[in-house]
Amino acid sequence: MIVSYLIEMFVGLAGGLAVGSGFVAFISVLGIIPRLVQLSKSKRFLRAYEWAVILGALFGIYLSFTSISVHIPIAIEMFWGLLHGIFIGMLAAALTEVLNVFPILAKRIKLEYKIELLVLAIVFGKIMGSIFQWVIYVR
Repeated sequence: MIVSYLIEMFVGLAGGLAVGSGFVAFISVLGIIPRLVQLSKSKRFLRAYEWAVILGALFGIYLSFTSISVHIPIAIEMFWGLLHGIFIGMLAAALTEVLNVFPILAKRIKLEYKIELLVLAIVFGKIMGSIFQWVIYVR
């Protein structure tokens, strides 16, 4: 019985290390956090950003493996969701900028001189899609 638990612990730890290493490699190799710091001109908070990513990942893992139910007011949940949305949006923006997605897309659809319109269309499309998903599926 104990051997079975030890094997499960080993497999779980190995899987967690593999996924965590992939996440860290993804963020590190693409330089997403340094690019976010550069874009936001907040170099003095670099360590705070790094720790926020690490602690956020650990907290997410903790919540995934426990059956904790937190009952908080809807206003706090909305703020929490806003922070999640900002993080995901900034992460996606940094990734697309690192990979030069917008200039390539703008050139292909012949909007090279109107890249601001392309970005605004993507942002408003994302907002409308999120509102549609919230109103239709979550309610």
